[in-house]
Amino acid sequence: MAALRRLARPREADERCELCSAPLPADHRHLFDERTEALACACQACSLLFTGRAQARYRPVPTRVLSLPDLVLSAEHWESLDVPVGLAFFARSSRLGRVVARYPSPAGPTESQLRLDTWTELEAANPALRDLQPDVEALLVNRVGAAADNLVVPIDQCYALVGLVRTGWRGLSGGPEVWGAVAAFFADLRARADVVRDA
Repeated sequence: MAALRRLARPREADERCELCSAPLPADHRHLFDERTEALACACQACSLLFTGRAQARYRPVPTRVLSLPDLVLSAEHWESLDVPVGLAFFARSSRLGRVVARYPSPAGPTESQLRLDTWTELEAANPALRDLQPDVEALLVNRVGAAADNLVVPIDQCYALVGLVRTGWRGLSGGPEVWGAVAAFFADLRARADVVRDA
């Protein structure tokens, strides 16, 4: 009977809300911590608690995904962004007062030195980029192989991609498994994205 009672009890969730310790489903929200610039896993109640509060320590990470197929970003412009790979995300940092470029690598997120004038030119050619929410949204660009993805995504999706690359990388080039996983990751984002024309 004791064994049956143990089986009947609900299993504890692997993850818990970092604010109230409530069990979390696999698909849960994240909060951006203004003090540490880290992401915290949050339950629905805690996420709602900080929604719309301008001076709060935590800000909910949005969920919108936008596809920008008309983004003006030539090969020359991409080269001027000084990103050494075909995969990068760009987010406005409130603390630094500028846009920061990062890309996934086997060592984790790597920062690239982004010149202010380069981003200013990109933003002028693509007004949709002016609407990026600081710290919690990013422009995610995929130019690996024949890919041409330009997406506005929640910042937690960028770090999910970083984790995917970091844990799946094999050898010098990453290996077919990690690049297959990256392709599937972007296919999922495209399936969820609302298309915005004339970015």
